[in-house]
Amino acid sequence: MSRFPVMLSAAALALLLAQGPAMAQSRAVPDDGSAPLEARLRALDADPERGNLAAYERLRARQALEALAAAKGSQAKADARQVAEWRVDIAESAAATGLARREIERLDRERSELLVEASRQDAARARAEAERLRIQARIQAEEAERLRLEAEVEAGARERAEGVLDDVARSQAERLRAAREREAELKRQEAELLKSLGEDPR
Repeated sequence: MSRFPVMLSAAALALLLAQGPAMAQSRAVPDDGSAPLEARLRALDADPERGNLAAYERLRARQALEALAAAKGSQAKADARQVAEWRVDIAESAAATGLARREIERLDRERSELLVEASRQDAARARAEAERLRIQARIQAEEAERLRLEAEVEAGARERAEGVLDDVARSQAERLRAAREREAELKRQEAELLKSLGEDPR
């Protein structure tokens, strides 16, 4: 028996043993393009902000990846990979849309709260202004009443003063008339006396 075939068999066996792990790894992880898609989907699931969004779309993406893993034949795998990529894109877009919608809702709530607070502040300012105007109107009414009372008092005092002046004027007029009447009476008596004495009254 020749030693050459034995050596050839040993070399072939060593080569097969060396390639075995690589071939086994190649069979274990098929190059069907699913790894990046699975990584994107895992990243989406692990995201604390997006992980609870787009649950239906993420489920469809997972199902598409499972269909890709089960596909047989190059064309079937290519079609399944395209569908899986679309589904992952849709899941990411839906999660981003949900996140944006959540932010819009938060901003809307903040806006509503700010509007309510502004309305409360406006109402408080309006109440304060109404109270200020009420106090001002009361002060003006009190001032008007005080001025009216003063005017009444002044009018009464003026009326009494005028009455006193009228009384004084009447009294003086009566005295003047009495004095003139007395003077006229004295002149008449004087004329009569002179006449009785035979003298000219002139």
